[in-house]
Amino acid sequence: MAADRSVQNRFEFDEINDSMLLMASITIRKLEDSTKRRLRVRAANHGRSMEEEAREILRTAVSEESQGELGLAESIRRRFAPFGGVELPELPREPIPEPPKFDE
Repeated sequence: MAADRSVQNRFEFDEINDSMLLMASITIRKLEDSTKRRLRVRAANHGRSMEEEAREILRTAVSEESQGELGLAESIRRRFAPFGGVELPELPREPIPEPPKFDE
């Protein structure tokens, strides 16, 4: 029985260590007051704590970075996608005109 409890304690200890390894902490020094103030307002607007807002900002920044650099068109599409699409009328196509001749 004592050996079984020792093994169980070992597994519990390993689980605690594993969960601690999955969570990291950082400290940000020399953060400007204006940045902290904007973070506090942004967090309040999203109904989160400043700490959770900072985590979300980092999570988003890191996931975007890992997807690679977005082109201008893709950046614009992502920015306006929540507002829905726009149907544009199809324009009539015309043949390309001959370029002017400047040698005469």
